[in-house]
Amino acid sequence: MIRKIALSAALLAGGTSAFAQAPVYFDRIATIEAVKMLPADRDRAKKSIAEIVTSAQDGNLLIYVDGEQNGLGFVDIADPAAPKPAGFLALSGELTSVTARGPRAYAVSDTSPNKRETSGFAAVVDIASRREIMRCDLGGQPDSVALSPDGRFLAVVIENERDERHDQGRIPQLPAGNLTILPVNDAGLDCAGLRRVDLTGIAGYVPEDPEPEFVDVNSRGEAVVTLQENNHLAIVDLAAGRVVTHFTAGTVTLENVDAKRDGVIRPVDRIENVVREPDAVKWLDDNRFVTANEGDLRSGSRGFTIFNRNGAVEWDSGNILEHLAIALGHYPELRSGNRGGEPEGVEVATFGNERLIFVGAERASLISVWRDEGPGRAPTFLQALPSGAGPEGLLAIPSRNLFVAAAEADNPETGLRSSLTIYARTATSPAYPTIRSDNAANGVPIAWGALSGLAADRGQAGRLYAVSDSFYAEAKIFTIDATQTPAGIVAETVVTRDGKPAALLDLEGIAARAGGGFWLASEGTPERREGALADLLLRVSATGAIEEEIALPEAIARHAVRFGYEGVAVEGEGAAETVWIAVQREWKDDPKGHVKILRYRPADKSWGVLHYPLDETPAGWMGLSEIVSLGNGEFAVIERNNQWAESAIKRLYRFSVAGLEPAAPGAANVPVIRKTLLRDVARDLAATRGVVLEKLEGLTVDRDGQIFAVVDNDGVQGTSGETQFLRLGRVPGR
Repeated sequence: MIRKIALSAALLAGGTSAFAQAPVYFDRIATIEAVKMLPADRDRAKKSIAEIVTSAQDGNLLIYVDGEQNGLGFVDIADPAAPKPAGFLALSGELTSVTARGPRAYAVSDTSPNKRETSGFAAVVDIASRREIMRCDLGGQPDSVALSPDGRFLAVVIENERDERHDQGRIPQLPAGNLTILPVNDAGLDCAGLRRVDLTGIAGYVPEDPEPEFVDVNSRGEAVVTLQENNHLAIVDLAAGRVVTHFTAGTVTLENVDAKRDGVIRPVDRIENVVREPDAVKWLDDNRFVTANEGDLRSGSRGFTIFNRNGAVEWDSGNILEHLAIALGHYPELRSGNRGGEPEGVEVATFGNERLIFVGAERASLISVWRDEGPGRAPTFLQALPSGAGPEGLLAIPSRNLFVAAAEADNPETGLRSSLTIYARTATSPAYPTIRSDNAANGVPIAWGALSGLAADRGQAGRLYAVSDSFYAEAKIFTIDATQTPAGIVAETVVTRDGKPAALLDLEGIAARAGGGFWLASEGTPERREGALADLLLRVSATGAIEEEIALPEAIARHAVRFGYEGVAVEGEGAAETVWIAVQREWKDDPKGHVKILRYRPADKSWGVLHYPLDETPAGWMGLSEIVSLGNGEFAVIERNNQWAESAIKRLYRFSVAGLEPAAPGAANVPVIRKTLLRDVARDLAATRGVVLEKLEGLTVDRDGQIFAVVDNDGVQGTSGETQFLRLGRVPGR
């Protein structure tokens, strides 16, 4: 276990060295949402998901299952940087998996009326005509499917999955699952030749209910099958139709992980003898295979494992994937007490002379890429890739130097839709991550996420500060070194009140004071009937200690509603120090389409009010997310709506307060700011080739006039966890 911790630290330590060891990388080149493949008569306001994906026509066509819309989606990737909808085939039941060979695709569907009366079918689809040409009854609920490399057999995992609502999800819950083998013939499938391989009686844990999950076939015609909830693996000879060997997936002891859901990412826990409970599995060669150890019924070991066909563990990732997710801001703290990042998908393929392993973490929405170094040797970490939310299906297309990830999380209400992401293998340095953390003194990465405010150091170019919002229970100030690529989070400071971590704060803005220390803006929740919080301006020392808490005057505070303080800026020092605060959305006394810019003078504790006019949005709402001083009474703000993708509006505006005298609190007439467009940041976000992210929240300008911005990833809750740290060049005119 000490070896695993040391390896994890080596991967993440020191600048960009861990990410620069590989000579070639994948970069995201396109993203297409599953909803775009739906026919015109389908309701796009309903869920549509891309789950398991395969390719056909020499890698020019993607085929994926949509279990929500009950069909197969087709995507033309002849130009992989510009994927196009290429049809949709409606099929009955809930599609669970698909594979393809030559002119045909083979899809399986679950038609079970309930968990006890299981049924399903395997369908053969003519790819060119997008037409189902035959189907075979499976007599159970299918999950995974794989073709033997010689094309003779279709192996179908019949899971007959448990009902998680029954008896708290405990097993046994019959009927038992099996591995079903269907011969492939010229007509498609030989339904009459169907054989079932019994998998009961082999596992040490509830052997009567094997719960098979995933299958892959090697060149010998041997299928490796994961029995996930049983923490077991079986190897089946497809031609003979029998189990040739089986063994437990075993356990692992994890050091320095976060095992407590408490609102703080604190990787200091030890978990002993954690069962792996593998989900996806892929052969590395005819003697070794790799598993993604998601967990399900009991725990899951939060990593991946390379096994020999005799059951010996050749290598286990231990805590590495957890530490990788933490360092890149992708760690899902809400899953700390239950399976962490949940590695679920795995893919193996040879690119050039390198055998690569791709591991997808469902909850972290992060894909790690590794190079297999051969039997008995640890794989080499190459890079991490961002995906859509909840990557499920992973597909390598070596003939075209492509990799594809299908992400199943779909939320029509927020506009974050299920998607397929396409990556190309290039010779340049990777575009992701754009920001990552260094290791702390204890040897594990500094934990971060949900960056909501950004500020520049007054004395050092490229040195920045950020805060995270109320997603986390402890408010922190992070120090960022933006002179390196990716930018590095090099230190963290906990905000304290009376010597203890300050509670009940929602930090949204930060500004560095001339004499040291910071101004912080904490957003209130005045709409709550119980436990309402006020918007607060905080004066904080360089060590994070709160020195003063400043409330709004009653004449302003009584009009406050949700969506309050979002940014803070400061000008001057000493008696001339002036603080400016951006309010996100209209309060009760604001004219429609106008929000407050507040001025506070610490010397005489006086307040003033200006109005900022918002742009219109075709969907959702518009608001401010940051304010930063450009000097001499000039400011820049982030103005955005709360939409993703094509509906997203993310803009930088600049304005001057010269000649404007803010109104006194409660005054009827409030001066209105005149603004000019500084930059359309939606274009910068679109240039990353993912969906345009919603929460552009942090903005600052360093002492050399360089503009930096950052996206809030919402703590990886309901999002992909992707953080884009943007370098937007020099402020015009400076």
